[in-house]
Amino acid sequence: MLLRLRVTPNAGRDVIEGFEALADGTTVLRIRVSAVPDKGKANAAVIALLAKALRLPKSAISLVSGDTARLKTVRIDGDPDLSVFQTAD
Repeated sequence: MLLRLRVTPNAGRDVIEGFEALADGTTVLRIRVSAVPDKGKANAAVIALLAKALRLPKSAISLVSGDTARLKTVRIDGDPDLSVFQTAD
């Protein structure tokens, strides 16, 4: 499964904020990580945060595109339950 993300590095805390629609209609999962965007630290933090939330090993999640961009695509091996990302209104 491929999942589109909008990542904010250097945030105050690591948090998955939920899904949001971008201006072009694309739906992304918004994530904030406290790691700095230096030498892949923020990307590693994103993978660790997703793995913990989905209760998967980090090896089941890989970065497909967006290595240095805020918009990223990750591949998740297996069949994750994305309902853990839903926020209550």
